[in-house]
Amino acid sequence: MKADKASVQKALNYIKSKKFVFVDFKFIDLLGTWQHYTMPAKEVNEGTFSYGVGFDGSSIRLWKNIHESDMLLIPDPATMFEDHFFDTPTVSFICDIYDPITKDKYEKCPRSIARKAEEYLKSSKIGDIAYFGPEAEFFIFDTVRFDSHSPEQAFYYINSIEAHHNTGEDFEANRGYIAGRNGGYFPAMPTDTLTNLRGEMVKTMLEWGIDIEAHHHEVASSGQCEIDMRFQPMLKMADYLMMYKYAVKNTAVKFGKTATFMPKPFENENGSGMHVNMSLWKKGKPLFAGKSYAGLSETALHFIGGIIKHAYSIMAFTNPITNSYKRLVPGFEAPVYLAYSQRNRSAALRIPMYSDNPKAKRLEFRCPDPAANPYLAFSAILMAGLDGIENKINPGDPVDEDIFALPKKKAAKIGSTPATLGDALNALKRDNKFLMKGGVFTEAVIESWIEYKFNNEILPLAIKPHPHEFTMYYNV
Repeated sequence: MKADKASVQKALNYIKSKKFVFVDFKFIDLLGTWQHYTMPAKEVNEGTFSYGVGFDGSSIRLWKNIHESDMLLIPDPATMFEDHFFDTPTVSFICDIYDPITKDKYEKCPRSIARKAEEYLKSSKIGDIAYFGPEAEFFIFDTVRFDSHSPEQAFYYINSIEAHHNTGEDFEANRGYIAGRNGGYFPAMPTDTLTNLRGEMVKTMLEWGIDIEAHHHEVASSGQCEIDMRFQPMLKMADYLMMYKYAVKNTAVKFGKTATFMPKPFENENGSGMHVNMSLWKKGKPLFAGKSYAGLSETALHFIGGIIKHAYSIMAFTNPITNSYKRLVPGFEAPVYLAYSQRNRSAALRIPMYSDNPKAKRLEFRCPDPAANPYLAFSAILMAGLDGIENKINPGDPVDEDIFALPKKKAAKIGSTPATLGDALNALKRDNKFLMKGGVFTEAVIESWIEYKFNNEILPLAIKPHPHEFTMYYNV
């Protein structure tokens, strides 16, 4: 558990020079939520980065039982960033979780799983670095209200200036600049009401050292947005994505609004996806560029083969909630067909053709959504792709037609995504050996994930009456 002395000293010097009052330690639980623990800056020293800080692991979902609850969080000095959302000067670090008895990294720490996936890539000799670039979409609303705990009622109500523009309902801030349902892609201000808010989000991320390529309004006209980060090595990008979500949510609150990464909050608008761009490199050379279809290498085609073969299983992590599968339906630009194609956004795997530069050659997996825990999702995608390379899995023929417009018989010959989270979890039960290579995922992680999702998400939703059922069935 020894941290690099130079990095630790740099962090301590920064804390002292900037006169921070508090140090905040952030870590991610298995389900993808950031937790945190705050200490006065004067209490933080070299030992903090070597021996860690103790906490109760039994109070974190899916982690320890009460009779083995002691755990350690150890900050990574390389993840330091000034946390603007505290009123008092505060610096934050992202932490790894350790077992205090064995001194090993905890097997259910998502950050440790991502580290092991990167280590497995290197040990495979296939490549030495995996670059990831997620495009996480989100919605911004003015307010939101919901309740489903009472046995007498269940409801949700979204209050959005942009949503009211589309419905024609009276709203005090309605100025009449209407994008139209699913017409939100790229309109300028004043139709895009969220430009300045996104700008504040980007400003914060740039100050944290996150490279941002662009930000814009997305297709759904009820407040859907996207901010694009430049690709990074897998673990670093997972860290950045958590910082991204933190900045988006807290900036929205600061401006009197609320942001959600829930994939499908509206029935009749496009949902929020998280297209994941990726490429493998070895000794500074790109491995996905070649002379096969769409300028791909055989390595890239086999990587695609692995993703298609294991798609159901990995989607238990890349599309991890019941709401994820309300997005994956025809008619809303969602990638519901497990095919690959150049340029074609109707396929689950797309090969962008913007550049002939071999260094720009990448794959885009379009199924994932931003509800995913990035450490688990990226690791699962990487392990599926590596399995494809190791076993030379043929991805089949590409599909260069608009799959959404194909005749039903022809479309039926193309594999489709899972219809429900239960379908994905049942696939994960059967198909998980590729994830456990190199000890990246363990049986305990997979079993805990499946059990929790069935018992705490699928079952409660299955037995809870839905408001729409009253519309359909009250008068039976």
